[in-house]
Amino acid sequence: MSALPRPASLDLPAPADLARALQDRLPGFTHVQWVESTGSTNADLLARVRQTRTPKPWLLGAHLQEAGRGRAGRPWKNRSGAALMFSCAFDVRLPPAQLPAISPLAGLTACEALRRLSGNDGIGVKWPNDVQWRDAKLAGVLAETTRNPDGDGHTVVIGMGVNLCDAVMLSAALERDIADWTQVDPGAHVSNVADIVQASALAWQQAMSDLESAGFGAFIERYAQADALAARNVNVIDRGTITLSGQAAGVDAFGRLQVLGPQGAVAITAGEISVRAQA
Repeated sequence: MSALPRPASLDLPAPADLARALQDRLPGFTHVQWVESTGSTNADLLARVRQTRTPKPWLLGAHLQEAGRGRAGRPWKNRSGAALMFSCAFDVRLPPAQLPAISPLAGLTACEALRRLSGNDGIGVKWPNDVQWRDAKLAGVLAETTRNPDGDGHTVVIGMGVNLCDAVMLSAALERDIADWTQVDPGAHVSNVADIVQASALAWQQAMSDLESAGFGAFIERYAQADALAARNVNVIDRGTITLSGQAAGVDAFGRLQVLGPQGAVAITAGEISVRAQA
């Protein structure tokens, strides 16, 4: 058996330099910070909601996350230089029934931003919010909400980890297909990481505004253009058990995945349920 390639890392800009570059690119953000290491950028911003009433939006990034989280609270840790880790916080005023739509919307708009940036339409979104390149996971997105302490709406925190390199090693270690940015955009340079953060942050900011004004129904057609599961046979898996098999049929006005099963269309909600394309 041949040895796995040694992990590669990119020399990211110093945290302070990256923060300054992003502050210039995101003048509407009242708090922009990038640190060397933290537990979780999402958790840090959620804690900040309780500590300050500084107007949003905010952005926090880290070269290294020691206690990152994926969906369903799964632990996740990156290597410095191998992934781009950042989170944004926004104020939203939405009916509680519309809050679950934030998760698929965050994945969709991140996907669209990375498509525009790379010019690569092979990037798609796997419901609810994984960003893929040719069926391999390129980025993970985690959206969380908390009620504002003053009772005026909610804070939405959207975090994303984009694989910059290590796809071959990660694919072998995890035994599933992983993609990285060097594959999607071979001509990219490490200096382009600020472009990724800027494009994603602005896309999320606009998406939150549009969701407030028009609801998720305004995004259904856009989702269809990036849907990596469209018309594919899928298994809906909950706690390791297949609960439904059928054909993925897009999303509804609440961002729920529609699966055509034996009893007709079933709306799948986000949470601990995962959806896997059948071979």
